[in-house]
Amino acid sequence: MIVLKGISKTYASVAALRDVNLSIPDGSIYGIIGRSGAGKSTLLRIMSLLETPDSGEVYYDAERVDTLRGRELLERRRKMGMIFQNFNLLGSRNAAANIAYPLEIAGLHKKVIDQRVDELLELVDIKDKRRARLRELSGGQKQRVAIARALAATPQALFCDEATSSLDPQTTRSILSLIRDLQQRLKITVILITHQMEVIREICHDVAVLDEGTIVEQGTVASVFEAPQTQAARELIHA
Repeated sequence: MIVLKGISKTYASVAALRDVNLSIPDGSIYGIIGRSGAGKSTLLRIMSLLETPDSGEVYYDAERVDTLRGRELLERRRKMGMIFQNFNLLGSRNAAANIAYPLEIAGLHKKVIDQRVDELLELVDIKDKRRARLRELSGGQKQRVAIARALAATPQALFCDEATSSLDPQTTRSILSLIRDLQQRLKITVILITHQMEVIREICHDVAVLDEGTIVEQGTVASVFEAPQTQAARELIHA
């Protein structure tokens, strides 16, 4: 379980997050929604240990992790995967080499890396694209490469930052189906931030609504979407 206690973060006197408390169960697909500037990306970066909060605490399975530094921090980060809106792939590498990159950084033997890359290409259903350059891939195929790379180190949690925002509706559905299938097969926790309400309805078990840096509402997707209790939630859901 990922637990946030009293998380606050300020940039140049602007409060991005204010006293955020959140618990994300293991093995769930958890959505975080909010308007642009609500603090979603900041919250995701703090949960994934890419940033530290000004105050508050972050726990993974009862272990406090926001205070980790050096090698301990790097080891914890390797247990997390990240997927981004713009894919964040290396243009100088083909599909397989992009997936291999985090394994190379971890210092694994080439034979082990090649075997793992083959497994991942098959897992995300693009085994025939092993040697394809990025310019030869569609947006959906690039996101599949990005997902495979995020899973390379066998993470416990997968963070998705607007992962389908740049994709067409049909491709979005295929990527969501893939993420749902991977979550069930690998038993990982998925945390997804998005402004696309249809994505939350399609894939998430639970959802939290972030407004001006504060969690104003949270619960199951069914309960929040059917009967939103706050103005912020109503504006997002019924927009």
